[in-house]
Amino acid sequence: MPLPDSARVHRLIVPASAAGRRLDQALAELLHQHSRTRLKGWIESGLVRIDGAVVESPRHRLYGGEALVVTEDRPTDEGNVAPQAIALTVLFEDATLLVIDKPAGLVVHPGSGNRDGTLQNAILHHAPANAALPRAGIVHRLDKDTSGLLVVARTPEAQTDLVRQLAARSVKREYLAVVHGALAQATTVDAPIGRHPTQRTSMAIVERGKPARTHVELVERFARATLVRCRLETGRTHQIRVHLAAIGHPLVGDPTYRGRRRNVSIVFTRQALHAQRLGLVHPATHEAMLWESPLPADLGALLAKLRDER
Repeated sequence: MPLPDSARVHRLIVPASAAGRRLDQALAELLHQHSRTRLKGWIESGLVRIDGAVVESPRHRLYGGEALVVTEDRPTDEGNVAPQAIALTVLFEDATLLVIDKPAGLVVHPGSGNRDGTLQNAILHHAPANAALPRAGIVHRLDKDTSGLLVVARTPEAQTDLVRQLAARSVKREYLAVVHGALAQATTVDAPIGRHPTQRTSMAIVERGKPARTHVELVERFARATLVRCRLETGRTHQIRVHLAAIGHPLVGDPTYRGRRRNVSIVFTRQALHAQRLGLVHPATHEAMLWESPLPADLGALLAKLRDER
């Protein structure tokens, strides 16, 4: 079979210690820089050969000593995403990572109603080699109208490592948010989040949702609002927005999760949420790294207005 464009090929010998083990289990140890899901996909796509023969079953049992040839596949879902010359604010860049300060209004992934003009289109223009990675190396997302920091992998190994760091909850993500009302004290919201039972484009706290935990700290109080810092332990869709609304302090400017505050008097054109800090361990150097994003002009103007009201 022809090799995919820009394919990387791994030639391995199954160690004797892997005798009796499944192919997918052995590959997870031999190619630990790749996720089990990715390795399983390569096996099922016919990209793994044992002693010259294609084996498409992840459950295939090994004897030890076999010669493995594993061809890395180019993601097939990236072909329809075209590179576009969209300006990016890059805070850090090396051969392994990109750290981007995303402006409000920029969608991360193409989707219904946003087929282009997204962060993914911009990344493919800035770093064409990222076309070989699922979702162009993007490992987490920010809502369209949330500004701030987002990390992008530049190699398959880095992408797997970052996904594992996110799953282990070791990535430090802190947000600044302006919420309605006077938050009395710091709190932790620990409530599962899942798809809203009737509003399918929204999320909600639901009994069978995925675990979600948000730590909320007071930063500054105003007459009608509070500036808070939110620290995520998990990364569920709309997590901060849902959790703050659930405790009666929805984000200023959020039309979707206003909770009981249907009539609000603070006007802001987007949800007042900014991903200010991002910390992680560099996948290649293993160095602890931390980035900070300055407050966007629109949020700065909102805070100045709220301070003037005191």
